[in-house]
Amino acid sequence: MTDPYQVFRGSLPDVCPRDATRMVFVGNAGGRCEVFAWDATARRSRQVTDRAGGTAHCAIDADGYVWWFEDDAEGRGRWWYQAFEGGPRLPGLPGAPAGQTRGLAVAPNGTVATAVADSHGTTVLVGQRGRVARELLHTPTPVRLAGLSATGDLVAVAAAPGDDAAVTVLTTDGESTAVLPGPEGPATRLWCLGFSPRHGDRSLLLVQENGHRYVLGTWTPEAGLTTHPWCSFDTEVTARWYPDGRAVLVRQERHGRSLLHRVDLRTRRRTHIPAPAGSLLDAAPRAGGSLHYVWTDTAHPPELRSTDGVALPPAGAATLVPGRHTALWTPTADGPVHTLLSLPEAHGTAAPPPAVFLVHGGPADHDRDAYDATVHSLAASGYAVVRVNYRGSTGYGPDWRRAFTDGIGHTQVRDLVAVRADLVRRRLIAEQAVALWGVSWGGYLVLLALGTQPGLWQAGVAVKPVADWVAAHRSTTPALRALDVRMFGGTPDEVPERYARSSPLTYAADVTEPLLVVGATKDTKCPPGQIRAYLKALDEAGVGHEAMWLDTGHDGYDGAAHVAVLRRSLRFLHTHLPAARQPAGHQRPPARTGGSRSH
Repeated sequence: MTDPYQVFRGSLPDVCPRDATRMVFVGNAGGRCEVFAWDATARRSRQVTDRAGGTAHCAIDADGYVWWFEDDAEGRGRWWYQAFEGGPRLPGLPGAPAGQTRGLAVAPNGTVATAVADSHGTTVLVGQRGRVARELLHTPTPVRLAGLSATGDLVAVAAAPGDDAAVTVLTTDGESTAVLPGPEGPATRLWCLGFSPRHGDRSLLLVQENGHRYVLGTWTPEAGLTTHPWCSFDTEVTARWYPDGRAVLVRQERHGRSLLHRVDLRTRRRTHIPAPAGSLLDAAPRAGGSLHYVWTDTAHPPELRSTDGVALPPAGAATLVPGRHTALWTPTADGPVHTLLSLPEAHGTAAPPPAVFLVHGGPADHDRDAYDATVHSLAASGYAVVRVNYRGSTGYGPDWRRAFTDGIGHTQVRDLVAVRADLVRRRLIAEQAVALWGVSWGGYLVLLALGTQPGLWQAGVAVKPVADWVAAHRSTTPALRALDVRMFGGTPDEVPERYARSSPLTYAADVTEPLLVVGATKDTKCPPGQIRAYLKALDEAGVGHEAMWLDTGHDGYDGAAHVAVLRRSLRFLHTHLPAARQPAGHQRPPARTGGSRSH
């Protein structure tokens, strides 16, 4: 991998509401994520930030000011802004507390709302750009800023979708206007997607889980919460308002691919919008009904496209992932499991190739028919790449996402085992040459699978994993502690046996195959202490393993750390799981990344 390392982010540029030719985006700057201003008329970009650790969060307001979040390795920082053309950088809300960003919104009248989190909870602030803000809300509950009305007088705050107070609407004077769905409301999950951009319209867009489907909803101060059962979907969706506030664009994730729909809530009309096969990592409606979107599939890196001819920033050098990319379903007693399979170019009538199961994070996430730098590197190195959307994954409906019938982690491992057996039976992969590779929650499943199903795998790579549930719970972020409680049905003190049964530490002595564990010293999501405890248990049991440490947090914006892990992991696999011979003259690709998967 001698070519320059590049990074990409799977999101669209943020567009100035009053001047659609002015945008900001996060792009590649020498292998780091940094913020750029983009002039679509001149087709020229200007680099706004230049920091050793990179920058990943940005926005542009109606007056054309560029905003970015300047944080440290632990993710703590503050918002800054600068004129579109450049000039001095200024604090967005002077005196605001430092913390991890939980959202920013700027109304056309200059009202700013933001949320920051620390170990004591989340603080929501409101003020004017460049002026001292006042605290609107402080709560120990992990929440995020979910919207600011176009008139700048209402703020929406979102908690966990299953909470009684999944969404709270406040006035900028601090008065609570609505709590949704509320303690008297139906037991449901509710996601908040922001206020209408039309001036004077204070409609809030929502998605509600309704039994086995997802339904669009709206809230207004006058009518309260309204669901629209005529507009429901069988798998997960997100949505955005059209600029005129008269319709919404719905992006549906279904079986690893994306679908688009235009929904007019007034006329109750839903229209399918044709889109190229693959995944749309982001899609946004623009003035006049046009669309901007980020398209990709397994063989092609993300491309920014527009239907109105507006020039979008270049996405980087084109490349093509070698091999054959397909999908298949594995029947099981608990339902069919969907897998994305990439076979190396050399695969054909020869013996089945060695395989790497690339295990996605989450668990509420899924592998898409989308470009992945690790898939590219593995396929180009002669490995088959297996991406399983196990139970708990999104993109297959509420029942699949909730299906943890064998317990946390064990359910997912059972699906990985079933897919392995199916692929071996079909002679698509070699039975005695199968490795596991995962990041975050995916890394956790790698450790659990190696400990509970020894002999099925010949090697494992676990990057920034959960290795000890109890220690991870006690030292991770408040948001992830709350997620643990929801998953396990209590704290480690309340249900210790559940945490122990699902913890890789419990099975560390049963690992029999080579293992590479990568930790990060500043990781607050999968903290380093619990990884060290797991490595110590491996040592005490005499289990052969390697360790690699990064001086980063969980979510890095500097590609150098990612490529270092990629190189070390490939060397590890080549040693313990030799790949098939590569086609003559074929070069491994330059690596790309869109950031770490989240736990």
